[in-house]
Amino acid sequence: MEGRREWMAADGTKYSLEELIENYGTDVLRTAYLYVNNKEAAEDLFQEVFIKVAKNLKTFEGNSSIKTWIIRITINLCKDYLKSAYQRSVVPMMDFVEDSISSEDSFDEIERIETAKTVKEAVQMLPKHYREVVLCVYYQDMSLKETAQTLHIAEGTVKSRLKRAKERLKVCLEGRL
Repeated sequence: MEGRREWMAADGTKYSLEELIENYGTDVLRTAYLYVNNKEAAEDLFQEVFIKVAKNLKTFEGNSSIKTWIIRITINLCKDYLKSAYQRSVVPMMDFVEDSISSEDSFDEIERIETAKTVKEAVQMLPKHYREVVLCVYYQDMSLKETAQTLHIAEGTVKSRLKRAKERLKVCLEGRL
């Protein structure tokens, strides 16, 4: 850890920002992108998350895993971003640009890309409380307990929301895949 600045959490554990970014950066970026559906915004949110982590690490008490805490910060910042007046009134230009598929891609690869895109769109159409659970469990590989801690809801609520989200996705995706 030579040359790395360390912060101490409230529980006494020492962390370096570089270590946290290495271990959880991909999860933060993936969560932000799936939440806001905009690459540039997700990258900006990534930076905001780790600035907030650095500033608030001293308040982390260890009641959950550090990953759960960081993903909770990510989700909260994404919610704030989506609520902002700027976001409600401005449509990013990237929304008008189609994902390009190269002519060198195999049929299986094209089909995989299209299936992933269809599923992602369906997940993003879910009501927020269902979408959050799906993102945590399936995109972040969190357990039901970790998801409950991250979203500050009961584990039973996670189970029921996940069940209802799956039912909605099944109806939405039926005949499309």
